Amino acid sequence: MVDIIGHRGAAGTYPENTMISFKACEDLGADGIELDVQLSKDGEIVVIHDETINRTTNGKGFVKDYTLTELKKFDASYRFKRQFKNCTIPTLKEVFDWAKGNHFSMNVELKNDKFEYHGLEERVINLIRSYEYEKRVILSSFNHKSMLKFHLMAPDIETAVLYNRRNKEPWKLAEEFQAEGIHPNYRIITDEIIAKTLAKNIAVRPYTINEPDVMKELIQANCTAIITDYPEIAFQIRSQLMSK
Repeated sequence: MVDIIGHRGAAGTYPENTMISFKACEDLGADGIELDVQLSKDGEIVVIHDETINRTTNGKGFVKDYTLTELKKFDASYRFKRQFKNCTIPTLKEVFDWAKGNHFSMNVELKNDKFEYHGLEERVINLIRSYEYEKRVILSSFNHKSMLKFHLMAPDIETAVLYNRRNKEPWKLAEEFQAEGIHPNYRIITDEIIAKTLAKNIAVRPYTINEPDVMKELIQANCTAIITDYPEIAFQIRSQLMSK
């Protein structure tokens, strides 16, 4: 069965990368969540996509220039603020605490392709170990060297390489950085490449699939998972296909 992963939670209908968005995935039929992590000024692992807080909060500036206490003062409900007031930027620890009550997989994307965030890999691994989530977490990044570093430090935790440029043999990219999966932009993947990659025992989880027709196509292609802003639509389509 093709898993449905909520992109930044249920980002199509809830404020992205917030606890309310992650919790919504439980009711919308998702099998897991995808989220993004960076380090605050005081070294806390915070869940936010952009390197700045400008787009998704009522503040301005780089994430790395604020302490966790300062970041918590900003409202992360952004374009959904009429519906959801004062959503805070969560920490990865908060997400892991919540995950104790379910069986969700968690795709943790490291946003370390622009800023290095020294020590981010070690901190994430230590947190995963402390919760014993080694089999529930998938680590990914556009920084492929970071994924290799992860694999060398924690070979028991699954890693995947993110990419958005056409690649006819993406399994070789995964093999080069000792990753167990590829997370391509759905626009650059084909059914043939999906099949060949899966045959190499490399997981395939395209992002970000929001069009129903594309969801149907990729579910029928037997991807390992699809990453979507609308897990409720993907769940409905998967259910329809499975009932045939």
